[in-house]
Parts: sequence; structure tokens; C-alpha cells
Amino acid sequence: MIEMNKIKAVIFDLDGTLGNTLPLCISAFRKSIEPLIKRTLSDEEIIETFGPSEEGTIRALAPGYYEKGISKYLEFYSELHAMCPVPFEGIEDLLITLKNRSVRIAMVTGKGKHSTEISLKQFGLAEYFEAIETGISSGPRKAEGIQNILDLFKDIQKNEVIYVGDSPSDITASNKVGVPVVAAAWAETAEPEKLKKLNPDMLFDSIKDFADWLTSSI
Repeated sequence: MIEMNKIKAVIFDLDGTLGNTLPLCISAFRKSIEPLIKRTLSDEEIIETFGPSEEGTIRALAPGYYEKGISKYLEFYSELHAMCPVPFEGIEDLLITLKNRSVRIAMVTGKGKHSTEISLKQFGLAEYFEAIETGISSGPRKAEGIQNILDLFKDIQKNEVIYVGDSPSDITASNKVGVPVVAAAWAETAEPEKLKKLNPDMLFDSIKDFADWLTSSI
């Protein structure tokens, strides 16, 4: 646990944190990959590949169809985004509050650049983020992404920044860099018990509770 000062910057994850996009990701992977490899994929098979960007998932599950797999994935990801048309209730209001109170806002996501752009456009949230770090196909890079944001926000101390994410890897990445981490357990896909075992600095299962705490900490 890290002792936090007054919060001056917030770094958000995307999937499962800003919106309920994980079911969308899984559906898009299934529709794009299964016809190529001619077999069905379980949710677990797909989720096990997460960490790298979607390009990494395509490489792991359909290595012989890399370019076509990526193209099809982005096509279906965009087409199916009606599954998740808006961010979680309360997220945009929170971003507006942070902006109005001069808190710096960034994003570090494991998603690839193109799917991140698709979701932020759909949600209408791109304008709130001063900087966005996306994933790469070769492996997880959230710790590196968080560090890049810290380098950008060089006038802000680590204990004045929080990272907000919904997965165990978000906690370990934040710990690696030395930034306080808030576990977001408000999505239907969240696994609170797994998050608690990693001792995040804070854990919230509702956006309202998180927003109330955050606005009192800035």
C-alpha cells in the first residue's frame, strides 16, 4: 500500500474500467478468428491471450492468418460496438469533474491503437485524455505505458497519481512503477476476489463510490 497525497493526475484503463467492452472484444475475436481456424473458441481460450494487444491475440490463436485476422477483428469490433454503445454511467461526469478541477487525465490500455480509437470515438471520450498509451502485439507493456505518462507529468509526484484498472495485471503493473492503484470492480466481468488478493490501494465496486472518494481526494 502506498500513502497517497492529494491526487493531481488519474490514469485510466479502458476495457472494463471506462466501459463494458470485454464481452464486445470476445465476440469480435470469435467472429473474426473462428472462420479462419475452423473451430470454436471458448471465452477462456481468448482471455488467456490477453496482455498484448489484439494483434497478439490474433498471433496466438490464428498465426497463419495474422493480417486477415487483424483486419476482420477491427471490422467486427467496430460493427459490434452497439453491444456497448456508451461508457459506464457516471464515467463521463467524473471526467468532466476532473477536467474542471485541473486534474490531469491519461489512459494506459492493453488495447491496440485502432480499437482504442474506435471505442473512444463511440463513447465520445477522446477529448478528455491528455495522453494515451496503447498496447503492442509482443507482450504486456502497461508498466512501461504508466512510466511514460509519469515522465510526461514530470512535475507531479508518484503518490499524487493513481492508476485505475479492473484486472490483476493492472495492479502488478502499477506496483512495478510505484504508483498507487485503484481496483475497478464495477464491471460484470470484474473478479473482485482476485483483485483483493493483490492488495490494491483502494477497491471500488461502484463508480459512484469511486467518484465520491476521488472528488474528495483532489
